[in-house]
Amino acid sequence: MTNAATHFAEDAHGEPTGPGRYVHIDDLASAEYVPGLTFRPVLGDGVMTNFVHFAENTEAPRHVHEEEQIVIILDGEMTFNIDGDERVMRKGDVAVIPAWVPHGAWTTDTTCLEVDVFCPPRKTLLALAESQGADGGE
Repeated sequence: MTNAATHFAEDAHGEPTGPGRYVHIDDLASAEYVPGLTFRPVLGDGVMTNFVHFAENTEAPRHVHEEEQIVIILDGEMTFNIDGDERVMRKGDVAVIPAWVPHGAWTTDTTCLEVDVFCPPRKTLLALAESQGADGGE
């Protein structure tokens, strides 16, 4: 059993790094690096979440990057390949990709909505995420 008092403690052992904010996905500007693949990143102080929509028959080509990535499938399905280990992922499935591990994904006759979590934030999405700023929320 975990210790709820410790987990939900309110004793501050530091200073807040900034104000919190709320964001609605539909209010975020999107980027499309390949046709049918849209990205909507949200930037925190040291982490980034990226809401990704795959249209039918869309591919995120095999690639590598220095950021660790966690992929969470919210809806639909896609095939994911982590360095040769290929699996069909559906709602509730999660993939963990360490830095520099080759990976890619694609849809066939379905769409897919997924969330990528990057730590540190993915450099190629920083400009878009920074442009969201406080304007990306309510």
